[in-house]
Amino acid sequence: MSTIDLSVCPVIAAVKDDAQLERAIRSDSSVIFFLYGDILNIAELCERVSAAGKHAIVHLDLVNGLAGREIAVDFIAKTTKASGVISTKPSLVRRAKELGLFAILRVFVIDSMALANLQKEIQMCVPDVVELLPGVMPEVIRSVVQSCETPIVAGGLIASKKDIMAALGAGAVAVSTTHEESWNL
Repeated sequence: MSTIDLSVCPVIAAVKDDAQLERAIRSDSSVIFFLYGDILNIAELCERVSAAGKHAIVHLDLVNGLAGREIAVDFIAKTTKASGVISTKPSLVRRAKELGLFAILRVFVIDSMALANLQKEIQMCVPDVVELLPGVMPEVIRSVVQSCETPIVAGGLIASKKDIMAALGAGAVAVSTTHEESWNL
């Protein structure tokens, strides 16, 4: 069973390409979210992160060549050194938990209906963490944290120390960001 203590890594480096990955490996962040890759290179990318002593978390929905099916989680578990996965699909998050991967459910809170359905989605897959997007809504983060036992990571549109402090102050255990200047705060 893979566990990651996000309280020791309040800023998670989210990477979209190889150049960003190299900088993330050199950053203070001990966790790296892969928002890119394909079935031909994801194992090697995870290996580089693992060799640097960091946790690789693969966003299944964004890896080219992977279908939105449970077999994609099996592929990541068996062929990479990923510590965990992210997905918007509860069935994939549930499968990741079954395989002992750290499992993150990514949820876009775009309106009150999405917010109302959040608890149902969490109950369907019991993720280790919920990544709430956009992450620049401290009042919404605070509300979710108060009504949910699952730890919250704020992600999306986080681009400043002020954004990070607001999300953490609202109760998020960490933030994920592609904004490189924030990785070493």
